[in-house]
Amino acid sequence: MNPFSAAYPSDELDKELIGLTLNGDKKALSLLIKNHQAYIYNVAWKMTGNIDDAKDLSQEVFIKIITNLGKFQFKSSFRTWAYRIVFNHFMNDKKKMNFVIPTNFEEMGAHLNAAPDHDMTEDEKEEKRELIREVRLNCLSGMILCLNKEQRLVYIIGEIFGADHTIGSEIMDMSKANFRMKLSKARKDLYNFMNKQCGLVDKSNPCRCHKKVKTAVDMKFINAKDLLHNKAEYDTFQSYLGDDADFLTANADLKYAELQQNLSFKKDFDKKGFIEDILDNESWKSILNLN
Repeated sequence: MNPFSAAYPSDELDKELIGLTLNGDKKALSLLIKNHQAYIYNVAWKMTGNIDDAKDLSQEVFIKIITNLGKFQFKSSFRTWAYRIVFNHFMNDKKKMNFVIPTNFEEMGAHLNAAPDHDMTEDEKEEKRELIREVRLNCLSGMILCLNKEQRLVYIIGEIFGADHTIGSEIMDMSKANFRMKLSKARKDLYNFMNKQCGLVDKSNPCRCHKKVKTAVDMKFINAKDLLHNKAEYDTFQSYLGDDADFLTANADLKYAELQQNLSFKKDFDKKGFIEDILDNESWKSILNLN
């Protein structure tokens, strides 16, 4: 139920759950949050590139949504109201990231080119395919972080989530034309870098994923014994969203978009999470101002 899709079927269900919640139904609130948890977390993850930062951001915005739920006027869809809270929080967040990353494409290109190359035989490529995939996905995620915050958000929802431009513009609180223009600029900046640097796009480019594996492991950029993107709770955006997304990508850009849409999407979460901690607290009604 991709909330960024024009075909999103649950606007009325969201409003029904809010009504029940405001009448004291704890299970309704839990279901409302769980319906949006994966999407908010995965936007946060792609915004920060770090799972700990994504968890913190997700918790913060869910608390904002919960504590302001009584102010929802039922005049708009919940997704427009809630994701504006989410995106405003992400845009205004001032915390430093938990790790050092390149902040622009020039810096990232310099880092990649400075990393020593170590070639592999075809047998080694097959044997270490999960390590190669880990390097590839980390690199693709890093490219997104070279966009400024607004570009990042527009690109994440418009390209990776395949947001309908009407929904995307409403959530970002801008005109449809402005949303399309900003998405086009983000694509151009990102794809220009990939076209010049990424060996997945052009084999004549300097960077090839398998050649960077040894350096990435030696420098502890990836943990060979605990591959993040190989965990069972992850799928890919493309597999998870399927045909539900309304991709606005031009045919010439499909290769770039396909690479980014194969980034990992966290689909499963622990049954006991921070939302349950709030709901299990006897003062949960006070948190929602229901008393």
